[in-house]
Amino acid sequence: MTTELASTRNLGGALTSLHRHAECLLASIPQSLPLLALRIGLAIPFFKSGLTKWDGFLTLSTGARYLFEQEFRLHIFGSQIPYPMPLVMAAASGVAELVLPVLLVFGLFTRYAALGLLVMTAVIQLTIPDGWANFHLPWAAMALALVVYGGGRIAVDTFLKLRRD
Repeated sequence: MTTELASTRNLGGALTSLHRHAECLLASIPQSLPLLALRIGLAIPFFKSGLTKWDGFLTLSTGARYLFEQEFRLHIFGSQIPYPMPLVMAAASGVAELVLPVLLVFGLFTRYAALGLLVMTAVIQLTIPDGWANFHLPWAAMALALVVYGGGRIAVDTFLKLRRD
């Protein structure tokens, strides 16, 4: 029995040591890498969506016009309210979905770009309430992390001294 107990203790000690080593290794990953991944991961779906809203320079696509004028509704307190000024909203979202992701990828005005996408995510949630678990919640979490932590050291903000350390 004592050899069994000793071997269990040795195994426990080895696992504890392995765990500590893995923790140190994972903690050594620079914080800027996951922040860069968050910036890119959040930028991609918004940028792709922004591309679908245009048929040329400042020419809204017929699909965007139709969606904002006919399909999209704000689901507020059990009501379905049409978008106010639907073409203005379509153009504003189309511009924001192209500009804000580019700012995020470069890490320029990162916190503000992420805040803009967080607000857009809230509006999208009001428009398409069923998308919260698969899309809106992860987008909101990524945007909130970038609002709080900024873009990291691999960002234009850092080189322009626009972020605090």
